[in-house]
Amino acid sequence: MAEIITMPRLSDTMTEGVVAQWLKKVGEKVNEGDILAEIETDKATMEFESFNEGTLLYIGLNDGESAPVDSLLAIIGEEGENVDDLVKNFKGLEENVKETPAPVKEEKVETAETKKEAPAVVANPATQQPVVNTGKIVASPLAKKIAKEKGINLAHVAGTGEKGRVVKRDIENYVPITATSGAIATSVAMNEESFEETKNSQMRKTIARRLAESKFSAPHYYLMLEINMDNAIASRKMINELPDTKVSFNDIVVKASAMALKKHPQVNSQWFDDKTRVNHHVNIGVAVAVEDGLLVPVIPFTDQKSMTQIGAEVKDKATKAKTKKLTPAEMEGSTFTVSNLGMFGISEFTSIINQPNSAILSVGAIIEKPVVKNGEIVVGNTMKLTLACDHRTVDGATGAAFLQTLKQYIENPVTMLA
Repeated sequence: MAEIITMPRLSDTMTEGVVAQWLKKVGEKVNEGDILAEIETDKATMEFESFNEGTLLYIGLNDGESAPVDSLLAIIGEEGENVDDLVKNFKGLEENVKETPAPVKEEKVETAETKKEAPAVVANPATQQPVVNTGKIVASPLAKKIAKEKGINLAHVAGTGEKGRVVKRDIENYVPITATSGAIATSVAMNEESFEETKNSQMRKTIARRLAESKFSAPHYYLMLEINMDNAIASRKMINELPDTKVSFNDIVVKASAMALKKHPQVNSQWFDDKTRVNHHVNIGVAVAVEDGLLVPVIPFTDQKSMTQIGAEVKDKATKAKTKKLTPAEMEGSTFTVSNLGMFGISEFTSIINQPNSAILSVGAIIEKPVVKNGEIVVGNTMKLTLACDHRTVDGATGAAFLQTLKQYIENPVTMLA
C-alpha cells in the first residue's frame, strides 16, 4: 500500500523546507534507511532518510522548490501502483503548487538589466563565431561552481547542452574574446544601471529575522576592554611545544570565557518574558561564517574541557558548518557566544546577542603597537574585546566584573591548565 511522505520538521524552528537535491528518482527502489533527498532547513542542509520500503512512485517537489512542513513531498509504494487519487486527495497539494522557485539543477543567471536592454554578445568556443544571449542563461550546478572558481561570467559563455544549457565542457573550453581577436566587441553601454538578484535561502531569512528580533527587543549596551597579549603569546608558544597539543588564541578566549562565566553566572543567564534563567552549566556557541550567513555551533560543557579539546571540537564543527553537515542539535543550547573577527584583521567590532542569551563577546585582532609599561613607551601586543549585554539581565557593573576576570585568564593562560 502506498505511503505518503511529507516535508519533515528537521529542526524545532523549521516552518518550511527546500529540496536541495533528490538522491532517488521516480521508479527507483527504496530501502528503509536510504537517503531520499537533501533538505535545506532554516539552519542547515540535512539528509532525509526513508522510513519506508518500496518504489518511489511520486515526487511532489522538484530540486530547489520549497514547501511548508507536512506538505506532500513524495509517495512510496508497490511498483506500478496508481497514486493519482492519493495525490488529488492530499490537502496540502494545492499549497505545494504555489511554491515554484527556480530549480537548483536549472539555475538561471540574470544578465545585466538596463533601461534599454542590450543582449550580450559572446563567442561560441568551438567556432569563435559571435553568439547572442537572449537575457537568461541556464547552467548546471557544476558549471556554475567551476565558473565561479575561474572568475568566468556565465553570461559570456555559449551553452552547448540541451536547450542551450551551459555545462562543464563549456566552461573548460571557454576562451575570452577580445577586440584584437576579431570578435565583435559589443557589450552593455557605460553608465547604465545593472543588478543581480538571488533568492534568499531559508537560512538567510531565518538569520535576518532572528537578528532583527534580538536587536529591537533586547536593550543592547556595549563594554570594551583592551588587554595585554604579550604573556598570552609567550604562554601559547610554550603550551604548543607540549606533545599532541595545539592551541589557538581563539581556544584561549573560549576557555577563558567559560571559566569567567562560572564566576559570574549572571552573564550566563537567559531572559524569558516571565522569568530569568541563570545557567550553572556553560555551553559556548562559536560563530562561524558560511556562504549564507552565520552559524553558531555549540561546545557543550565548555568549562569542563581543555583548550586542546575545545580547539578540536570547534574545528570539527566549523568544517561541518561550511559543508552544510552541521545538525540542528549541534547548534542548540548555547548560554553564551563568542564571535572572533581578529583573523580577518578587524581590531574591534560589536555583535548582536544570540537570544535568549544575555551576552556575546566580540574578539578583535592582536595588534602590535606602542604601549606604556612602567612609565616607558615600549612595543607591545594588545587585543580588544567588546561585550554586548542585554540590560534586562546584565547590569553594567556585572558585565565589567566579568570582563576583568576574563582579562586575568587570557593574560595568564597557564592558570587555565589546572
